[in-house]
Amino acid sequence: MVERSHTAGWLPSVYEPLKRAGEKIADWFAPRSDASVSSASYQISMELPGVTVKDIDISMQDGTMIVRGEKRFENEEKCDNYFFSEREYGAFQRSFRLPADAKIEDIAADFNSGVLTITIPRIVAPAIEQRKIAIRTS
Repeated sequence: MVERSHTAGWLPSVYEPLKRAGEKIADWFAPRSDASVSSASYQISMELPGVTVKDIDISMQDGTMIVRGEKRFENEEKCDNYFFSEREYGAFQRSFRLPADAKIEDIAADFNSGVLTITIPRIVAPAIEQRKIAIRTS
């Protein structure tokens, strides 16, 4: 006979809120991003609401592009009979392994209305010249 712990039934329900909080924290520290590709370039867009351009750093290391930053938000409201203050701070980092045809030296980044757009040009392979090979007969 196998004895089961009585705690097994309640553990998931106790830890469920912590799991959800962990997922929200992960979303906070890893901003949402979209990636697209065309014949000329790769493009990565990241939503960074509340982040200023001075709080964003983009670097390259061993073929990986790393986007780091920090979100700082403060809001205070004062009235005769109340005071409200809220602050949000947090660092984030996203890493993107770039493909072999990425032209790293020409990467460009634009920041507009809380959206960071990184354009990575692709190395254009030269057109392969075709030629006909003559077949010899004996």
